Amino acid sequence: MALAWDIFCSVVDNYGDIGVCWRLARQLAAEQKQTVRLWLDDVASLNRLCHAADPAKGAQDLVGVEVRRWNGGEAAAWPPVEAADIVIEGFGVRLPAPYVAAMARRERAPVWINLEYLSAEDWVESHHGLPSPQADGRLVKYFFFPGFTPRTGGLIVERGLAAARDRFQQDAAAVAGFRRRIGIAGDTPDSDCLWLSLFCYENAALRPLLDAWTAGNQRVICVVPEGRALEQVSAILGRTLAPGASLELARAVRIAAIPFLEQDDYDRLLWSCDINFVRGEDSFVRAQLAARPLIWQAYPQEADAHLAKVNAFVKRYAENLEAGAGAALADMTLAWNGHAAQTSTGWSGFCEALPALTSHAASWAGRVAHGSSLAERLAKFCKNKLK
Repeated sequence: MALAWDIFCSVVDNYGDIGVCWRLARQLAAEQKQTVRLWLDDVASLNRLCHAADPAKGAQDLVGVEVRRWNGGEAAAWPPVEAADIVIEGFGVRLPAPYVAAMARRERAPVWINLEYLSAEDWVESHHGLPSPQADGRLVKYFFFPGFTPRTGGLIVERGLAAARDRFQQDAAAVAGFRRRIGIAGDTPDSDCLWLSLFCYENAALRPLLDAWTAGNQRVICVVPEGRALEQVSAILGRTLAPGASLELARAVRIAAIPFLEQDDYDRLLWSCDINFVRGEDSFVRAQLAARPLIWQAYPQEADAHLAKVNAFVKRYAENLEAGAGAALADMTLAWNGHAAQTSTGWSGFCEALPALTSHAASWAGRVAHGSSLAERLAKFCKNKLK
């Protein structure tokens, strides 16, 4: 049964919110055959993830999703639209007051979802799906938490993703062709080279990490998409790196700057690397599904409040990982999330544990992709509430 969905997303200063909402909208439309309208306050940010999106248009259809521009929580110039059957506020965004009024006027109240941030913390299971009755007495908002267990909302995992990833990773010609297409210059290195992707917030551990690479014997190619990470690398090296540029730091280390990639190509970048440095939520999940070791930087919070999320994930991720490799993962992840002085030893231990971490990454990807996805669980939850 096709239902009408409105997803509201406000872009702050990163691409995590829009990345998640866009992936979810696409999957609901393509796999669940739902009618989806995505409301954005910054269509230009969507253009970075989907080049077909035209920032000049207030309304457009993209791969089965209607994309509409809005002015955030402000009621001014809000178009007179009928509220959808299911309304999702992405990560607690404030809905326009006229739209909430339209929700209350419906003969049958819509299912109102607050899509929360992903966390591996234990409390998520007990809060997932809880109702929050609103002051008008008719509307009820439900909290929906993505997560890693059957008692949460799951993760965004498209049908056929694992098969497409495996075909790509097993095809050396496809990997080499992809690297050429995204502008990685220079000859293809020997098979003993370590390919890394780097996507991070401002990070004090980046300089000591670069120093550790140049001081080591391991051959490294670090692929850095255009954005804040590339700006930091450029500042550290004292040279502006534009997409397509390549810089040799030492005999064994090369930095390869590339354009900011659309989502599907970013997946391929993760698939083509041996280790992925990722941040936030969207790239964090896609790195797990890439079946490659990852080093995650959570969104930094005051008083290191983000470390609770970091530690909860490492604990859950390392449950079936041998103790030494689990400790290496924890040490490097902690260094990358605020303990910059430990970066050199953390990186050394991570590399020593790489065979075990690589094997575990493949099994973890299969584990988190098993069962229903976020889109499937969300669709089932909402349809049950409408019965």
